[in-house]
Amino acid sequence: MANPTTRGRGTASGQRTMAAAARAAAKRTERVRSGAPGSSGGPRGSGLAAASRAVPLKEVPAEAPDDVSQARRPDEPHVGRVLVAADVTRGRRITRGRVCAALAVLLVAALVAACVLGREYVRGRDTDAARTEALAAARKAAPVVLSYDHRRLDKDFATARTWLTGSFRDEYGRTTKTVVAPTATKYRGTVKASVVRPPDGGAPAASVVSASPDKAVVLLFVNQVTTSTQVTGSRVDLNRVRMTMTRTDAGWKVSAVDAL
Repeated sequence: MANPTTRGRGTASGQRTMAAAARAAAKRTERVRSGAPGSSGGPRGSGLAAASRAVPLKEVPAEAPDDVSQARRPDEPHVGRVLVAADVTRGRRITRGRVCAALAVLLVAALVAACVLGREYVRGRDTDAARTEALAAARKAAPVVLSYDHRRLDKDFATARTWLTGSFRDEYGRTTKTVVAPTATKYRGTVKASVVRPPDGGAPAASVVSASPDKAVVLLFVNQVTTSTQVTGSRVDLNRVRMTMTRTDAGWKVSAVDAL
């Protein structure tokens, strides 16, 4: 027969052990539910812990696929509107860029045209002024350059050279020194030139053939009256002379003379 005292103590101890085991099982269950690492209570506890780590219950709901698809559907029209608005904005930017580029090209063309027209206007104005100035200078220069008197050759040739420029000035100096002066001295030659005037006393017969702002070609009708020991009385030569006039710092000068 068993000892009652021993049985009573064994029963109380067994109850306490079962209560402790129940509390431990409850704690393990709480750790498994909360996903705490290292919670295991045998084969079943390990399986629950692994399952909780593989698929977190709080991150992926049971209806996740349907919820995700349903959550995206309301955004699709908004995304489409955003894309359409972006395309419209991009199209407007491209249009504005093309318009600006076209306007810039037109502006540059207008500026170039204005510069060309302005330059042509200035050139035309300067050319008109050159015609007037060169014609007046040629009318004054012709009688001086084409005349001489054997009694004052050095003075006449020096005065004539003041109307000349460039290589023609040097050529005139050589010709008068080696050809004209000896002949005029030997035969006492005198030449008096004048630009022909009409009977009514109008402007001398001279006109501009061509002109630019710095050069002009003038055609003159010149009479030369020559006297010398070689001729009886005087001889009148009716000449057409082409003078090239060049603008210099000292005014318009003769740079060439051609008898026609």
